Amino acid sequence: MPTRRVIIPPGMENIYDTYHYAPGLLIGDTLYISGQVGRDENLNVVEGAEAQYAQAFENVGRVLNAAGADFDDVVELETWFADDMADLASFMAVKDRYFTSRYPTWAGFAVKGFSMPGILVEIKCTAIVGLETA
Repeated sequence: MPTRRVIIPPGMENIYDTYHYAPGLLIGDTLYISGQVGRDENLNVVEGAEAQYAQAFENVGRVLNAAGADFDDVVELETWFADDMADLASFMAVKDRYFTSRYPTWAGFAVKGFSMPGILVEIKCTAIVGLETA
């Protein structure tokens, strides 16, 4: 029977303790990553679209690393964009810095808004820890 392990990278304890959700859950070798946004460890929203996209991916990376995984282990990527996807080309350029050869499935959505003002994107992933390429 698989085990359930909560993944809380250093600096994300406040998310678990205050907002009562796990940054990641590792069930067996499958890692479910909660939506990550472009805010720093103090929960301040990062200024500028490209910087915010990069911060969101950095936050995903922190959860991956805490579980012993990396971006090559990601099999599913979901992104939600504030209002529209007009800045998709910029987002894709940032995304391609993190996914360089082993590409996940991907779905992107435009939404009306997020839980904090100023958030432009939220990134949610599923990864298989230790995934090998066939």
